[in-house]
Amino acid sequence: MSSLRPAVPTAASLPSPASTAASVPSAAATDVPVPSPSATGSSGAAPTLAELMDFVRSAARDEALIASLPLDPDGRTWLRLDGPGGSEAWLIGWPPGTGTGWHDHADSFGAFTTAAGVLTEHSLAVRLPTDGWRTLELTEGVDRSRALATGQGRAFGQNHVHEVLNESGTTHAVSVHAYYPPLPRIRRFSRAGAVLRLEQTERPEDWQ
Repeated sequence: MSSLRPAVPTAASLPSPASTAASVPSAAATDVPVPSPSATGSSGAAPTLAELMDFVRSAARDEALIASLPLDPDGRTWLRLDGPGGSEAWLIGWPPGTGTGWHDHADSFGAFTTAAGVLTEHSLAVRLPTDGWRTLELTEGVDRSRALATGQGRAFGQNHVHEVLNESGTTHAVSVHAYYPPLPRIRRFSRAGAVLRLEQTERPEDWQ
């Protein structure tokens, strides 16, 4: 996330931010509410995917929280949130025309919801090899795209490869994200047609 900018000086840094094996399970974009657990994360147990989805949707409906995020026309802004059960959570502002580039979240699963505007997610319905490669040729039919309007979100499993974009030319978008376990690493990719190339692996110390 080369243009990522902190919303406040005290906010922690946000990580940018083929022939393959089995397909990664993916949840369809939807605005159907996920049942809310009575005490998410209160027992100290790891949060479930449904609990992360419930958290990001609840936070996205918090008008005061969304309004607290300063928006910058020149780059993304963010605030770190207290996610359920020790998860890593972020409130992110997206100026028109910004995006993440292709990446995954390694061993973390997660969820995100659009709180304002519209975000587009492009993803790959494949599970990439964990290590030991630099370039892969993608097979046909693995590309997925979805538009996530205000109030819509999705959950995803481990090793989910995607890019998220605000394709509007005029309107900011805002979203809420949560990951568990807290991101151990992010792999960043470039893509030219069917060829996916591993460009960089980032770890938490790289985001400080």
